[in-house]
Amino acid sequence: MSVTMRVRTIGAGLLLLTITAGCKKTVEPEPAEALTIVSGNLQARQASRLLRAPLVFRATNAAGKGVGGVAITIVVVQGGGAVDSASIKTDANGEARVKWTLGPDASHALLATVPGIEPIRVTATGLLPTDLVIAQGNNQTARAGTALTNTIVMRVLGANNTPMDSVNVTFQITAGGGAFAPQSVLTNASGEVTARWTLGPTAGVNTALVRAATIDPVTISATATP
Repeated sequence: MSVTMRVRTIGAGLLLLTITAGCKKTVEPEPAEALTIVSGNLQARQASRLLRAPLVFRATNAAGKGVGGVAITIVVVQGGGAVDSASIKTDANGEARVKWTLGPDASHALLATVPGIEPIRVTATGLLPTDLVIAQGNNQTARAGTALTNTIVMRVLGANNTPMDSVNVTFQITAGGGAFAPQSVLTNASGEVTARWTLGPTAGVNTALVRAATIDPVTISATATP
């Protein structure tokens, strides 16, 4: 509280003392009554990757109007991974955003909580490698001891033919000798790897096993001519 004193002269030497008292009123923040997920729920992305869209939450009052300055706590409860901030605050429109990087599992969930309000559960799907496909280079023929004309291209896919990035693919000779260069390589953004296959020194069938993640290995073949 502040007090202001004023002195004025009235008539023949009389003084009038005026005291004015002023108080600053503290405005309490408006309480939030509900928390909702605006966007970002039910996304699917390769496991251990950042979701393409952030999660957007909204805090509202009893009239459905956005409330600013509301603290929201974010806790990952399933699937591992992490968010870029465990505590976020709503803006003037009542909205707050958080980025979510998935863990190595297929099923993911987190809880967004505000004291006194029903928590919001958000889920996401982590896509795992499920298919190893020969994209190019199988069943070629070349002279023994020489490289095949076309490189071997393998593709690693997840659910809905989603390319799997940064998955290690290895090549193992099983018959005929020869070699791959490289023998082990990570898939690119298209889910593909490329390797050069040099056949063994003897005419006949050459075979190799290609492996990726926990997918069943794939056999590729080539024929070496004299």
